[in-house]
Amino acid sequence: MRSIAVMIYSDSNSSWDNSSEVRLSDQISNYIYSIQRGSRWFLYLTCVFLLLSCAIALAKEVKIGVVNTEKILRESAPAIKAQKKIEKEFLTRDEQLKKVAAQVREYQEQLERSSKGISEEERRVKERELASLTRQYQRTQQQMREDLNARQNEEYGLILERVNSAIRIIAEKEGYDLILQLQDSVYRSQRIDITNQVIEVLVEQDATLPTQSTK
Repeated sequence: MRSIAVMIYSDSNSSWDNSSEVRLSDQISNYIYSIQRGSRWFLYLTCVFLLLSCAIALAKEVKIGVVNTEKILRESAPAIKAQKKIEKEFLTRDEQLKKVAAQVREYQEQLERSSKGISEEERRVKERELASLTRQYQRTQQQMREDLNARQNEEYGLILERVNSAIRIIAEKEGYDLILQLQDSVYRSQRIDITNQVIEVLVEQDATLPTQSTK
């Protein structure tokens, strides 16, 4: 009876060992899979971290600045001085153009007032004279605009040459690797905007220029 009992115990123990081995094998497989999966994630995160570190290091190494040339051509002392100079040059022509415009309006008003008391032939003559005067005004106005644009481009070209020189001075002095000339944008960090510095350099250059004696 004892041997039978032992045999039965041995069989039951053998059955328990087989099921335990299956569960243990599954646990080992799951553990290995989790380790492998965790390793892949760790490798991915490591790569991302290295890329970010390289980008940050590169950003720290490369010094970049931007310049708002449109602001300089509006607000800098050389630009304001050039604009006043151009206005003075075109003052006489502008006054003449205004006189022609006043003549056109006056002639038109006279024609409207006297249109009922004159003959058809006289009315047509006055209309032709008004049309000729209007065309003269338009040609004069168009020519003045073209000449004004040409003078502005000439003066602004000289200013931009000075701006480029000022940018080179700042770049060499403060160690910039790249400076971009941009127009008004939606957003730019003040940390990289050196527009005011360029304007200050232009002011300093003007201060060193010899003053012209006025007659």
